[in-house]
Amino acid sequence: KIAVSLEKLSSVLIVNRSTKLNTTPHHDHAPIDPPHLHGQKCLRGPLTTRLFSSATEPIPTPLHSLHLQLSGNMVSFANYSLPVLYGGENGGVMKEHLWCRTDGKSSLFDVSHMGQIRWRGRDRVQFLEKVTVGDIGGLKEGQACLSLLTNEKGGIIDDTVVTNAGEFIYMVVNGATKHGDMEHFRNQMEEFGGDVSMEYLEESMALLALQGPGAAEAVGKVLKGVDLTKMPFMSGVDCALDGVEGCRITRCGYTGEDGFELAIPAEHAISIATALLSDPTVNPTGLGARDSLRLEAGLCLYGHDIDGDINPVEASLGWTMGGPGSRRRLEGGFLGAEHILKPDGKFQKVVKKRVGLIGMKAPAREGTDIYDGEGKKVGVVTSGTFSPSLKKPIAMGYVETGLSKVGTEVMLDVRGKMQKAEVTKMPFVESRYYRVPE
Repeated sequence: KIAVSLEKLSSVLIVNRSTKLNTTPHHDHAPIDPPHLHGQKCLRGPLTTRLFSSATEPIPTPLHSLHLQLSGNMVSFANYSLPVLYGGENGGVMKEHLWCRTDGKSSLFDVSHMGQIRWRGRDRVQFLEKVTVGDIGGLKEGQACLSLLTNEKGGIIDDTVVTNAGEFIYMVVNGATKHGDMEHFRNQMEEFGGDVSMEYLEESMALLALQGPGAAEAVGKVLKGVDLTKMPFMSGVDCALDGVEGCRITRCGYTGEDGFELAIPAEHAISIATALLSDPTVNPTGLGARDSLRLEAGLCLYGHDIDGDINPVEASLGWTMGGPGSRRRLEGGFLGAEHILKPDGKFQKVVKKRVGLIGMKAPAREGTDIYDGEGKKVGVVTSGTFSPSLKKPIAMGYVETGLSKVGTEVMLDVRGKMQKAEVTKMPFVESRYYRVPE
């Protein structure tokens, strides 16, 4: 019943947003068949896939043909065609999710819908510190950080991973918001007037995420010249993968596990993905498990848990600006800072906070109202599911600040029935991000 519930849930979790994109051809080649995928054949020889963008036809990623060969259940997500889950012995949301949490194993996700940007120019750091809240200037070469794009009111336009790549700054933004982000960047660049340029990699680069306790060992089989034991979480470097130059590896991810994002020239995406999948410890994994994994990790989904009307403090993401007394909190300087920070760098008071919720007998879905003990509505659930790892319902949402303390009891209106719940700390499942041994 749990597995069936998760399979049904996966279709509810998918956001179908229509975005106008350019069309670009791709040439994919898969030289080998992963032996552990139960006879599912990968394509041999070159294949050209024309990408047609419209309001009704989702755009295939460079891995589209491989998804079909692996019995991917394709859905439209951020106007791209992506697998919500796969068929086969190890397919389905429940199995895919638990595989990613299992020691010695890792999961391979296609995240090519996300936007990859290179920033250049002598004023690039100054500009990025205007449009993001992070200490971009403090990043050493190779270091990365999670940051937030804000609007003039301090609301969150998007979340992003920013890496100091030396000659340029490498940024990854969400697929559903990337075109709006770039329009925002262009407007801000006109006002800025300094020496900065934005290079959107469009469809020329695919992006894979390899996540799980076995990710380092698996990617190490196709990666040469990089000592992963000395590569901390939230760092990245240019590299060759399976002999293909022009790739980039970043140790980061959105599951709470160790893992990597792999930027790959689109024409080599299938060959490298197939090489990774030839390892029997690597399992192809879809959007359904990606969502349940990130929720267990207490991580936000843009457009659900954060948006342009929620600021970083409300979202419990104030740490992205640094700790008390840090440069960014004292100087501000980013869009909307005056709505978030006091002159001394302390946070302004907010009326609501993002919290974790447990104790429900049934999963509380997005939009579920939250009440206090006296029956007053005090908040709303923004994400909820049945946790495959914990085998119980979990959720996150916003409540009035006075009720955000861990242990506070609340009530949830779950499909017309009031259920007891309790505010809890996040992540729900302990994170296992890699730390370089001292």
